[in-house]
Amino acid sequence: MKLSIDRSIYSIAILLLFVTAPVYAQVVTLDTVLHRIDKQNPMLQEYDAKVKALNAYTEGARSWMAPMVGAGTFMTPYPGKKVMEERDRGYVMFSFEQEIPNPAKLSANKNYLQSKAGVEQQARAFQYNALRAEAKTLYYQWLVAAQKVNVLHENERIADLMLKLAKIRYPYNQGSLGNIYKVEGRLSEVQNMLLMTQATIEEKSYRLKTLMNIPATDSIMIDTATVVDFQSNQSIYDTAALRANRSDIKQIDQTIEVMRLNQQLQQYQAKPDFKLRFEHMEPIGSMMPSQFTAMAMVSIPIAPWSSRMYRAEVKGMRYDIEAMKKNREAILNEARGMLAGMATQLTRMKQQLNNYETRIIPALRKNYETVMLAYEENREQLPIVIDGWEAMNMAQMEYLEKMEEYYIMIVRYEKELEK
Repeated sequence: MKLSIDRSIYSIAILLLFVTAPVYAQVVTLDTVLHRIDKQNPMLQEYDAKVKALNAYTEGARSWMAPMVGAGTFMTPYPGKKVMEERDRGYVMFSFEQEIPNPAKLSANKNYLQSKAGVEQQARAFQYNALRAEAKTLYYQWLVAAQKVNVLHENERIADLMLKLAKIRYPYNQGSLGNIYKVEGRLSEVQNMLLMTQATIEEKSYRLKTLMNIPATDSIMIDTATVVDFQSNQSIYDTAALRANRSDIKQIDQTIEVMRLNQQLQQYQAKPDFKLRFEHMEPIGSMMPSQFTAMAMVSIPIAPWSSRMYRAEVKGMRYDIEAMKKNREAILNEARGMLAGMATQLTRMKQQLNNYETRIIPALRKNYETVMLAYEENREQLPIVIDGWEAMNMAQMEYLEKMEEYYIMIVRYEKELEK
């Protein structure tokens, strides 16, 4: 009995050990996130399935129509009719018929179907570019939020220190009760901001896990050592290079190719198709010889009443191709102007961040440290310290907000370049 109780206690202890063991989040780099999206996102898998379907359809592009086989009677009198001679009893007939499509039409149809898969592949690349930009935005926002958490924890420590000093000095008439309440209010504000920032991180985490198509219960953490830098790309001034990078332009090119091959297929409708027919007849109840009929037929698609349709198709697709070329030109022109403007804006934003890092924040930090030291030596009042701390805190938060805007602008720039 005692042994059984000991085993139960041991089992419960082991269970509690696993339940209370800390759960370590998996650190995922940005490259890992993008790789998982590429391989696991359902929206991209949909395009993969469409490409496979189109490739499967292409396999039957050169098929012929099924042959027709028939059996029946030929020149057989109706029941009850008087037969004058045995040969008038008719024949039992067997027939075979096969359509033979023009080989040029089959080749053109196969090329047309093969080209449609390329459009879906470029559509997948376009969708992946959008998902990649969304993932980068979430990752960088999480990165900035993690830095905000560090700043807020430091501000929480400073506010707590000021509150303790104020409470120590108040009994000795070296501070007012209002100052204590003021610091308590600022401390609560920092703690609220900390809660909001942590909620933001959780929201980014769930959205990234959704993009990667991994369980929501998995715990992930970004690489906080990630360095984000902007390097201007000179290809924005080269239309050919920009055209080679962008999947939406490639999709238009592929669509134009599909239209061209479809146009070629319609032009081949002017070529004739063929048909073979063979019929064998056996006489019924007579000594008449067996007979057969063999025919070879060819279509005449150049007849005016049948050629209007494919000629109109060819003409209409020619105008569609011209329209798509103009659309491609417009997209490239707009992209070049947008990229040039964003490159200039990113350079200015980088200069602003550098000013915050090297001038504004260090100066405000020195100001706070100076007034804090004076306060500790009873040479300054607490409101002055609070003002100095708030100025430094505000500059730090503005710096992080501008850093987030800078990162998002980089994502937009890279999205336009598809890199």
